[in-house]
Amino acid sequence: MRSSFIFLGIIILSLTSCDAKRVFDEYQTVPNVWNKNDVVRFNIEAPDSTKAYNLFVNLRNTSDYKYSNLFLIVEMNFPHGKTLRDTLEYKMTQPDGTFLGTGLGNVKENKLWYKEGVVFNEDGEYVVSIQHGMRENGEVNGVERLEGITDIGFRIEKTK
Repeated sequence: MRSSFIFLGIIILSLTSCDAKRVFDEYQTVPNVWNKNDVVRFNIEAPDSTKAYNLFVNLRNTSDYKYSNLFLIVEMNFPHGKTLRDTLEYKMTQPDGTFLGTGLGNVKENKLWYKEGVVFNEDGEYVVSIQHGMRENGEVNGVERLEGITDIGFRIEKTK
C-alpha cells in the first residue's frame, strides 16, 4: 500500500515538473465554428516585471480546417492604455496537405510564436484578444464561419 502512494507521488511530481516554464496557459473552446466577429479574450495579471517572457498563441484544429495557413489578429492591451495590434500568419500544413502540430488522430495542437523576450513593465491586468483574419483568395470580405478550429489558447513562458 505504501509503495502505491510513493509511486503515485512520483507520477504526480513528474507530470507537474514537466512544465516548469509555464507562467500562464489557458484555452477557450470555439463552439462549432469561429465567426469572423468573435474575439477570444484572455485576462492576464502581470507576472514578475524584472524578467522576460516568451508569448505563444496555442490552438487546436481538426481535419475540418480547410486552409494551409491561418491569419490571426492579436491585440494586447496594457494596464495603462497602450495597445499593440499584430496581424500574424501561421503555416498550418506541410506542402502535401498534412497538418502540422502534435497529437494523434483528428485533433492537432499547435504552439505558435507570438512575441519573444517580453517584459511586463506595467502593474495590473493585461488583456490579449485574438480573432481570425481569414479571407478566400481574391475576396475582400473575410471568411464568416471558420470551421475546424476547436480551441484557442494563450501561453506565457519563462525564457530560461
